[in-house]
Amino acid sequence: MIMKLIKLKDVMNLTSLSRATIYRFMAQQQFPKQVVLSARSVVWRESEIIEWIEEKCAERD
Repeated sequence: MIMKLIKLKDVMNLTSLSRATIYRFMAQQQFPKQVVLSARSVVWRESEIIEWIEEKCAERD
């Protein structure tokens, strides 16, 4: 399986969450943490974001 890394804008689009909410959830350990590529570049594993969304949907049911 190829690991796909996505930027914050894509995470926001997938989750419909704001930047502030994403970082707040991360601080509370309620959201997947980012991968730091360089001093000015962070990404997330797309698979972890999708898994997080699926868990939220399962909680609803």
